[in-house]
Amino acid sequence: MADSVDDILRRTPMFRRLSGEDRQRLAAVASLREFERSEYLFHEGDDSGSLYTVMSGRVKVFKTTARGSDLILEIFGPGDPVGAVAVYESRPYPASAVALEDATCLLIPRQAFFSLLETYPSMVRGLLTGLTHRLVELTNRLTELSTGRIDARLARFFLKLADTMGQHTPEGTFIPLALSRQELADMIGTTIETAIRIMSRWGKEGLVRTDRDGFLLADRAALEAVALS
Repeated sequence: MADSVDDILRRTPMFRRLSGEDRQRLAAVASLREFERSEYLFHEGDDSGSLYTVMSGRVKVFKTTARGSDLILEIFGPGDPVGAVAVYESRPYPASAVALEDATCLLIPRQAFFSLLETYPSMVRGLLTGLTHRLVELTNRLTELSTGRIDARLARFFLKLADTMGQHTPEGTFIPLALSRQELADMIGTTIETAIRIMSRWGKEGLVRTDRDGFLLADRAALEAVALS
């Protein structure tokens, strides 16, 4: 198990700059856990007892607004750490995380994590770059949610998914991630009615087709033009 966990850490951007010795030390305290679709990794406000790293599947992180609606902050895939900032700051998770599909995560207990950081300063230096990268991504994500036309936000969201998990087919780029219209609305900070209207129009225009297991970007060039509008 330690060898396989070490491989996982080696492939994860947040941990890949660690020395081989430091990776092995982390691997020794880490464990694996499986989550079924719709199962929560943690809820907003829970104690940040562990740092999660997605190995397989997809996890969405979202906040519940004062009005009771969900605002999806990010969708994480294999190799992505979840809850890192809360663990680093020893504060409750500021958002909830739930599996979008069956997922496997690597868990590193916070107490063991901090003990290693205090004992091995080289580990702190190796992790700074990875943490900074995640903070920049989250900041950019929040900026995208608060600026621009709604259809442009949705177009940028689909293009991002295409870049990170898209599969090229003769008909276009297929995104193997099934999301409801409500989840799409939550992702870009709009209403379900608006998401339904945009997706219906794009379907008729041949930009994006909704399939059972995901979405097909049939006209990426047109979608890129919408993203820039």
